[in-house]
Amino acid sequence: MGRFLNLICAGLLAGAAPAIAQPAADPAQTVLHVLDYMGVDYPGAVENGKIKSADEFNEQREFAAQVVTTLQQLPPNPHKDALLADAQALVALVAAKAAPADVAAATNKLQWAVISAYGLQIAPKQAPDLAAAPQLYREHCEACHGAQGYGDGPAAHGLDPVPANFHNTQRMAQHSVFNIYNTISLGVAGTAMPVFKNQLSDQDRWTLAFYVSNFPADAARRERGAALWQSGAGKQDFPDIGNVATLSLDEAKARFGDDGAAVQIYLRAHPEALAADKPAPLDFALAAVADSVAAYRKGARAEAQQLAVQAYLDGFELTEASLQNIDAGLMHDTERQMMALRDLIRRDAPVDAVEQQAAQVSTLLQQAKQTLETASLPSGTTFLSALLILLREGLEALLVVAAIVAFLIKSGRRDALPYVHAGWVSAIALGFATWAAATYAIGISGANREITEGVTGLIAAAMLIYVGYWLHSKATARAWQHFIKEQVGTALAKRTLWAMALISFLAVYREMFETVLFYQALWVQADDARGAFFGGIAAAVVALAAIAWAIFRYSVRLPLRLFFTATSVLLCVLAVVLAGKGVASLQEAGMLPSNLVHFPSVPLLGIFPTLQGLGVQIVAVLVIIAAFRLSTRAERGTATG
Repeated sequence: MGRFLNLICAGLLAGAAPAIAQPAADPAQTVLHVLDYMGVDYPGAVENGKIKSADEFNEQREFAAQVVTTLQQLPPNPHKDALLADAQALVALVAAKAAPADVAAATNKLQWAVISAYGLQIAPKQAPDLAAAPQLYREHCEACHGAQGYGDGPAAHGLDPVPANFHNTQRMAQHSVFNIYNTISLGVAGTAMPVFKNQLSDQDRWTLAFYVSNFPADAARRERGAALWQSGAGKQDFPDIGNVATLSLDEAKARFGDDGAAVQIYLRAHPEALAADKPAPLDFALAAVADSVAAYRKGARAEAQQLAVQAYLDGFELTEASLQNIDAGLMHDTERQMMALRDLIRRDAPVDAVEQQAAQVSTLLQQAKQTLETASLPSGTTFLSALLILLREGLEALLVVAAIVAFLIKSGRRDALPYVHAGWVSAIALGFATWAAATYAIGISGANREITEGVTGLIAAAMLIYVGYWLHSKATARAWQHFIKEQVGTALAKRTLWAMALISFLAVYREMFETVLFYQALWVQADDARGAFFGGIAAAVVALAAIAWAIFRYSVRLPLRLFFTATSVLLCVLAVVLAGKGVASLQEAGMLPSNLVHFPSVPLLGIFPTLQGLGVQIVAVLVIIAAFRLSTRAERGTATG
């Protein structure tokens, strides 16, 4: 016990002894803490089926039992029984003095199972800013661990056990940045190492973890890693910060070789390089699919699902518009097969089925990559792509805003127009701001983008159904005159103005961010056709402006009843479209299941062949029919009375 405490007391060294940590603070993280220590230190207890050190062996048995006890404290979960069964199997392995490799495999499997079952964060949400790390270290660590991390700080004198030496290269190589982050967060009870979870922000703890992981790094290996990274090596092994944070140096070396380990050393010191050197969308998709299968093999279902979602949203989806103009069949086939992969993972399909599906997806992604690279997007294709992207993404928003503006003009309420214009102008500005933040400041994943689009789409759909019903109820001259006389002055002044502004904002914002991302991907592919790129955008703007002009010019000339009926029907149709697209966005983000059915796919109308999307659209249609019938019946009753 004394040898182990000497290593971790008051230290930010990963794998701190969970038995002396504070399990009540965070049982799930504590389980990971315990398992990490066991996987690393079990070889010091048992060798060739015999006890190597009685004290170490007793510790291992104690920690294995603590895993079971701590797992029992976790909240109810569909996977909890399986986790407890695996923990009991680990207890049996230790008692039987099993081979260290078997114990390490069991602890690793159980770690990923806990992470998957309870959705634990195992990597920072964005690359840490290590410029702030030295100050954080001076304020919170230097007194015990010393300025250089040798465990010789002014407060270390007299501490028993002594603070950890972060230059113990052999032991540090066995732990990931995530393990160090875990120790910083949970502390080590009974020692001078405090719990920092409530003292430091999550980002500051990740910053310290990355900083500490660099103490034992060899400068020559870091420089070699930098050269490799800048030459393009390691981009597929480290497509994002995940493998940098979750793999130990030994694991990186075993998986990616000496060069991969050198690249990881460099990225630990310069995590910002990941954001500056994002792989091409299809390269990212291929790497994410491979990582998804690897996670699924380990039993990390949640991680596998997340990676499969990222492969589509942050990879393939960004190339869809360009690929469709070159090979629409390949685009649709790849999209369907990637959805099928996500569905297999969600349904806990056998590993071999997931591997076969992933292989099929990877083949299609390679074909798509080759198609785009060899096609090099001629001017005509670039022009058409730029034109269709804006028309496709902007038409729905335009129809919503134009219908509302036409209604206000028709009703003589031009005073409300500034609110509507403020809504869509704000949406465009915020769309550009969101894109800029996601590109240059913070990490906004494709899943978060789709969740935003899905939620705003469903909210907008609900509001459009209400507005459509409201307009339909005013479709007769009698009803409209009554409204003008009794309600317009107050209703528009208080509620309706802001409601219309919100609808115009939601309708535009849900399309804006994605439009900019599509254009960003197209810009990269249109090296020799930049003029056609801008020409396509200009043509789309002109087309949308012409549609808006036609709506304003001709709709206000319609008879009152026809105008209101047509406008209400248009808004309700758009509501059904947005409802379908909202569900599809949430499915792409992995928030909703996606059961495929045999039905035509019409993306322009929000129709996708899934049970959930079609079901929501059918419900929306039934609600609209019921609301319109209620409105008609109420009008007939008023006329009769």
